[in-house]
Amino acid sequence: MHLKPQQQLTETDIKQGMQILIVDGLAAEAMITLTGGAFLVAMALLMGANNLQIGLISALPTLTNVFQLVSIWLVRRTNNRRLVTVVCSLLARIPLLLTGVIPLLFPDLGNIRFLIVFLFFFYFFGSVAGPSWNAWVKDLVPEHVMGSYFAKRSAYTQGLNVILSLLAAFGVDYIRRHYPAYELTTYYCMFVLAGIAGIVGALILARAEEPQSQMDKANIFKLLMRPLQDPNFLRLLLFNSAWAFAVGIAMPFFTVFMMKSMHLSLSYITVLLMVSQLTGVFTFRMWGIFADRYSNKSIIAISGPLYVACLVAWCFVGIYSMQYINILLLVLIHIFTGIANAGVNLSLNNIGLKLAPTRDAVVYLSAKNIITAVFSALAPLLGGYLADFFELRHVQIDATFTGPYKQKVFHLLYLHEWNFLFLLSAVLSILSLELLPWIAEKGEVGRNVVARIMRSAIRNNLKDYFLIGNLIAWHEHFRGFLLRRKSS
Repeated sequence: MHLKPQQQLTETDIKQGMQILIVDGLAAEAMITLTGGAFLVAMALLMGANNLQIGLISALPTLTNVFQLVSIWLVRRTNNRRLVTVVCSLLARIPLLLTGVIPLLFPDLGNIRFLIVFLFFFYFFGSVAGPSWNAWVKDLVPEHVMGSYFAKRSAYTQGLNVILSLLAAFGVDYIRRHYPAYELTTYYCMFVLAGIAGIVGALILARAEEPQSQMDKANIFKLLMRPLQDPNFLRLLLFNSAWAFAVGIAMPFFTVFMMKSMHLSLSYITVLLMVSQLTGVFTFRMWGIFADRYSNKSIIAISGPLYVACLVAWCFVGIYSMQYINILLLVLIHIFTGIANAGVNLSLNNIGLKLAPTRDAVVYLSAKNIITAVFSALAPLLGGYLADFFELRHVQIDATFTGPYKQKVFHLLYLHEWNFLFLLSAVLSILSLELLPWIAEKGEVGRNVVARIMRSAIRNNLKDYFLIGNLIAWHEHFRGFLLRRKSS
């Protein structure tokens, strides 16, 4: 198998490459699902991790992005983005295999420090592979279908995430209830499976063709200054960094909050995450179509405030005496978080690819990832510190109704430990959205115009855009049936 770039790709090469990217995405999603999210948090807590260590684990994926300078150096030296991507992806996924195999063979080595060290190497090589992958894909996928293609790819990967997460969660809870001594061993086995899936995915990815590109031979630090000298791209960096910092303070601790404060099982938490993933799957296509037709910036202006509302709603989880109300609130939060995340994440990725010049794409995207990595890494570390700080502090607001025969206390707000992080994250997210209007994007349309068109399109094409659209359509049919019965 050769890994040399081609001078020009045929239509067949492009179509085959896009299909391979989907297969690699599925393999990578299986790898991430089994070693991340609620499973990684549960594994770390089982190993005795504290809030700061949870924050550090959450910071590693972005903290290691500062090493993307290595990716630029490698791509410039080899002028082969596929080679850099495939080799570094393999080097990233081998530590996952070792994370599971070594403690299975030598149980005394399984501790939180061991986990953090091997996760560092996983994220380090993954970060080096990232910019070369982005630059390669930017030239492989035609720009006019980029939004809809990545929406389709994301829908497939998120669908796999939902199925695999659910199966793994019920499996872990079964082991926890019947064979608790083997719970940690189960997590190690999941790492082994993840490592195998990741390695297979990297080998499949090597089959996709790469179009030839020419890297600028200027000094690497001078190259990194180019994105900072591009006023419009610099404004994108400021917004992306501010948003990443704002949401990163709270995001790693949602699962910790549900496990330790709400005392929910892994199955319950996974079902909630599945709800969020499903709504993301069914809205990715809609966001992608409207991003291609109008602009990514307009989509962020709509989905960003929705995510802020979800952060505020987290502050009210757990304050109600009836547990089913808390569960219902969690379901609603995860539904709208899935919708909002789909729009924000898809649009942030696409706008970065769109604003980066083709010749310097790897440099621009690396600069974007490195700069946002600093803020994304600091956020969960600060969140872990603040969670410990607020552990012995709380704010409680109640309303009391007093009558001649009865007195009732209504809990309006209760901030304690993690809830403080959620409120702080919401405030900072609102402030970061103020930076969005300063970014210029070709073909952008005002948020109000896009929202109005989206409402019209959703009403006319509910079955195409939303699963919930079917429910509304059935409601309309039932309502019409009742009206006809009444008139007759």
